[in-house]
Amino acid sequence: MTPSTEDSRQYATFRVADLFLGVEVLKVQELIRRQEMSPVPLAPRAIEGLINLRGQIVIAIDTRRSLGLPAAEGEDTRVNIAIRSGDSVISLLVDEVCDVIDLPLSARAPVPENMPYEQRQMIECVFRTKDELMLVLDTANVFENACS
Repeated sequence: MTPSTEDSRQYATFRVADLFLGVEVLKVQELIRRQEMSPVPLAPRAIEGLINLRGQIVIAIDTRRSLGLPAAEGEDTRVNIAIRSGDSVISLLVDEVCDVIDLPLSARAPVPENMPYEQRQMIECVFRTKDELMLVLDTANVFENACS
């Protein structure tokens, strides 16, 4: 894996329902198998619970709920991605972890206007990859909206 340059960025990619999403790799702290979660009474809908990440209590956000998507069906095999957001760490529950990809900044495009509002406010920008459209998740907005 080569580091990002001024002309490109590396993204850790993952799937949530039928969406292909990415987060700048520098924001990713680690990937964690599905953890036992403590529920948070009266928490906003997007907060799945709290996990213990080596002694640090971390909020786990259900990315499906944050994006206004239906709940996963069947056995819950989602993965936690620990993301640094400002001075804190949050966990995003995602359906599947994919690869780290390097994308040129010249391929960056604005968020499409026809995207549902609930999703559009959580997306920073989009990239056309060779196979599909990758949506860059705005982790600060995901955290802010999940906690409000």
